[in-house]
Amino acid sequence: MEPKGHRQRALEVAQVRGIARGSDFDAAGVPRMTLKRLTEEGVFLRIGRGLYRLAGSPSDVAASLAEAVRVQPRGVIGLLSALQFHDLTTQTPHAVWMLLAPKDWAPTRPPVKIRVIRASGRALSEGVEHHVIDQVLVPITSPAKTVVDSFKYRNKIGLDVAVEALRDLMRRAGKPPIDEIWRFAEIDRVQTVMRPYLEALT
Repeated sequence: MEPKGHRQRALEVAQVRGIARGSDFDAAGVPRMTLKRLTEEGVFLRIGRGLYRLAGSPSDVAASLAEAVRVQPRGVIGLLSALQFHDLTTQTPHAVWMLLAPKDWAPTRPPVKIRVIRASGRALSEGVEHHVIDQVLVPITSPAKTVVDSFKYRNKIGLDVAVEALRDLMRRAGKPPIDEIWRFAEIDRVQTVMRPYLEALT
């Protein structure tokens, strides 16, 4: 019989974390055998190597983004995944697109497929928002930064996808974020590429 204290601590960790890693349970003094038994009993779901959630807990449609960030906390969700999150594309990415610094390790066997794009300096740090998904704080590039990044990496996602995203962003209610777009275009060094498309939409 599993000690009540271990089970209770395990449940508390899962409730607080939403998506919990094995190391989270280790830090709380929960033995791995407790995790195994709770999983076998159907209390926990093992959603990936070393990742657990409570069975029956509500899952956000963007849960895969949270899972990816739990695996590599230094990553920033961007490009197609961020476009989808911000409702700026009709594309459905088959992987989580993540921006990582050149020397950050890329997950080798993550629970969700991750497409790593290397970025550095302001191109990685600027224009990052934080959203809570499944109780996980997930860094995601802002709408304007995501659109500009789409032009920078147009050879990876397609120029048509980038243009569609820019058009959708400019047509949204409120004042178009022209100044933001130009600031990020300067950081990403794509002013010349974007200029004709922006001029056509303004």
